[in-house]
Amino acid sequence: MFVVQRSSHNPKISPINEHPWEAQATYNWSPVSDGGTIHALYRAQAKVGVLGEPGFSASTIGYVSSTDGGKHFEGRRQFIVPEFPWERYGCEDPRITKIDDTYYIFYTALSRFPFSWEGIRVACATTKDFVTIDERFEVTPFNAKAMSLFPEKVNGKYAIIVTVNTDLPPSRMSIRYFDSLEDLKDKKAWMNWYNELDQWAIEDPVRNREEHAEVGAQPIYTKEGWLLVYSHIQKYFTEQKIFGIEALLLDHDNPQHIVGHTRGPFIVPERTYEKYGYMPNIVFPSGALVRGEMLDVYYGATDMTCCTASVHLQDLIDAMTPTRRDSYVVRSIGNPILRPIPEHEWEGKLVFNPGALDIDGDVHIIYRAMSADNTSYLGYARSHDGKHIDERHPTPAYWPREEFEMKKSHPTGNSGCEDPRLVLIDGFIYLSYTAYDGVNPPRVAISKILKEDFLAKHWDAWSKPILFTPPGVDDKDTCLFPEMIKGKYMILHRIQNRICGDFIDTLDFGNERVTRCIEMIGPRPGMWDGEKVGIAGPPFKTDAGWILLYHGVSSKSVYRVGAVLFDPHNPEQVIARTTNPIFEPREPYELYGEIKNVVFPCGQVVRGDTLYIYYGGADTVIGVATARISQILEHLTRHEKTKIDEY
Repeated sequence: MFVVQRSSHNPKISPINEHPWEAQATYNWSPVSDGGTIHALYRAQAKVGVLGEPGFSASTIGYVSSTDGGKHFEGRRQFIVPEFPWERYGCEDPRITKIDDTYYIFYTALSRFPFSWEGIRVACATTKDFVTIDERFEVTPFNAKAMSLFPEKVNGKYAIIVTVNTDLPPSRMSIRYFDSLEDLKDKKAWMNWYNELDQWAIEDPVRNREEHAEVGAQPIYTKEGWLLVYSHIQKYFTEQKIFGIEALLLDHDNPQHIVGHTRGPFIVPERTYEKYGYMPNIVFPSGALVRGEMLDVYYGATDMTCCTASVHLQDLIDAMTPTRRDSYVVRSIGNPILRPIPEHEWEGKLVFNPGALDIDGDVHIIYRAMSADNTSYLGYARSHDGKHIDERHPTPAYWPREEFEMKKSHPTGNSGCEDPRLVLIDGFIYLSYTAYDGVNPPRVAISKILKEDFLAKHWDAWSKPILFTPPGVDDKDTCLFPEMIKGKYMILHRIQNRICGDFIDTLDFGNERVTRCIEMIGPRPGMWDGEKVGIAGPPFKTDAGWILLYHGVSSKSVYRVGAVLFDPHNPEQVIARTTNPIFEPREPYELYGEIKNVVFPCGQVVRGDTLYIYYGGADTVIGVATARISQILEHLTRHEKTKIDEY
């Protein structure tokens, strides 16, 4: 589990008209820290026709520095400009590594315009002070980009990692070793290496042939392996490219071997400065620094600005390590705790998506059940210890009663009362659920019952359900906050693919309706929750704020669970959101069933520091899993504790 937090000072560097050489764009920067100063080089782009030929935007490399740990960067000036034929049409995307007293700067050199693969190669410049360039030369005699030098020797040799055939896909990230850094200039040796490229390529991190990977930041030594932050592009050969930032752990002694990896991007374009710019919807990593316990990722946004984001380094590494990344949520060994009962017609086909309340030392579970004709009812079960079922009622606790939830479609089409969420407020249990007639868009209904009637199983005491989401709008996944917020009751609901909030004055629901969508969180395209998000159980309060578990759906229709922390006084404000899922399908009863690859909670119970999560597995059975609330909070509040921008 880890959280990525963007700097509140982003963008750190933006183009300025007063400098013609960087008036169009400033991006893809690389830092190096030395003696309390962070030196950074970045790609600077002039406007079309300025400092170049008509129709051509010239790229040079600019310099900035920071003495406050990266909060502010000052002293902008040009540092590398084209001087040789092999870089005549631009110098791009620098990467810096310091070896002994020398900084080695690798950059992309362009020798042809219009640009073509034959004229895109790697060059190198060296300096000791970022004032004077001591040496400068073309490195690769073939198409390549994004070369970076390892900051320490590997098995007694210098090593570089480089993306080869970047513009002749499929590209390969590859390793080359050197006895002396003078060997960087040996073109014949480079061609011999290139002709044996398969021998030197690292294990390919792309997940299918429609993806592209490219070296991002310079490798960072950690006790677990070499950490490589890199660029990963989904749908690379289409107009719908999805840029993301991912990471690999490479073996210390054999960096061609991957020992750990993120299972998807941990940064995708979300913020305005990442979505709208010179080239929209691009985030591209080009540098990284370790700052105490944090890893700062330096990246370009929309090929226009320089930005940073931070993540707790050990949290990231744990999430990349197979033996540790699934350790936060523990399934009960008795799972599934509820299965369909064929003898009960109303729950003979499926049971799933349970809500839960802890009352008087017992966990009361209201779950969705489906009959053979695909009508959804709500069943009841009780557990004293939270993991084993002590009682299960033989008849529905709630059933379709109103016209808006009666079947109007095919006799075996879906309809009924779906996905219950429960909250206890002022002696009443409020049940919110999805009401569906099989024809009209699903809406949310709410009913209530006195706690005493609920405990006595007086199911006929449920109040008449009232629809409180707009007609004609696909609105689901709804719950009430269990206490008032600034004198009003807050409701969470999902419109289409995002979680919304709204406020109402009373709970009588006579004239109260959800009328707006205050966007709480939305999907993150390309990530595990990139297609759709919706709430799990109702939020629960901690000293740090409201924790909401939510489900996220990927492009492959896998349902996973994440967590978000809302401000305790203003829940419309997100404090932190888990970057990776905390819970995902793994067991056979979660992977296979009516709908494969689903864990879907609708309720949870807090007992001390233990969170009991009740969920549907593959839309077929019900399980329970536990997590430590303190551990979830520890990760969600890391950045508050380390004060990310108080360097």
